[in-house]
Amino acid sequence: MNLTTRIPFGLAGIVLLAFSAPTFAEEPQQRSIEGLKEVTTDSGLKYWDIKVGEGASPKATDKVTVHYSGWLKDGTLFDSSVKRGRPATFPLNGVIKGWTEGLQTMKVGGIRRLEIPYDLAYGESGRPPTIPPKSDLIFEVELLDIFVPPPPPTQRSIEGIEPVVLDGGLKYWDIKAGDGESPASPSAMVTVHYSGWLKDGTLFDSSITRGQPATFPLNRVISGWTKGLADMKVGGVRRLEIPYSMAYGESGRPPTIPPKSDLIFEVELLGVSGG
Repeated sequence: MNLTTRIPFGLAGIVLLAFSAPTFAEEPQQRSIEGLKEVTTDSGLKYWDIKVGEGASPKATDKVTVHYSGWLKDGTLFDSSVKRGRPATFPLNGVIKGWTEGLQTMKVGGIRRLEIPYDLAYGESGRPPTIPPKSDLIFEVELLDIFVPPPPPTQRSIEGIEPVVLDGGLKYWDIKAGDGESPASPSAMVTVHYSGWLKDGTLFDSSITRGQPATFPLNRVISGWTKGLADMKVGGVRRLEIPYSMAYGESGRPPTIPPKSDLIFEVELLGVSGG
């Protein structure tokens, strides 16, 4: 397991092109915008509100859940959550600029037509073969929900807690002692919430900010985790200080984790199974 944030292909600077092929036969059609007010922003983005929502508006740092369809200017449908039959959820600042700008003034429950110039979409190169170079794009987006991520976790105090030092220089402090079971073997499945920092305090990964715990076999992660969680009990919270030799080694995981990086984790053990 790679303990760094994984952004699915389709969310980093693009809209969701990499989901499975559509299964619904009927293609969504562009709705009429006749008589609707056209808004043109300073960036050149245009939009029309087909339906004005009544809920909250998202910030760029929020996650949103939407149904959408996207067309080239010639009317070719190139992507649609509607056709797939399931909405899409993504960080609003992790998609094309036209979406990041165009959805921040929407409200939950609203439906908006966006006309996005190519420099706010996929630029001069496009996304061949689906999206040709210099393609202006049309989207219809229904804003279904907003998820506001929690603030980044901060390291809790370990003052007064006696450290335990294991072979290899691994250290841990039990911030909270659990009262459940421990992993029966290194191959046991564990479910945890965790946050990881570099020694300078830089947060590089957190299941807490993603809002979803992680489950994995204990022997499939860095050795500092395998050894550091072996005697934890469910319900416990542990601070780990892991030397680079028990983490990502001399090479690190650039650009997130530099070479020879000692790491700090706080781990809450939520569940254990198997093994």
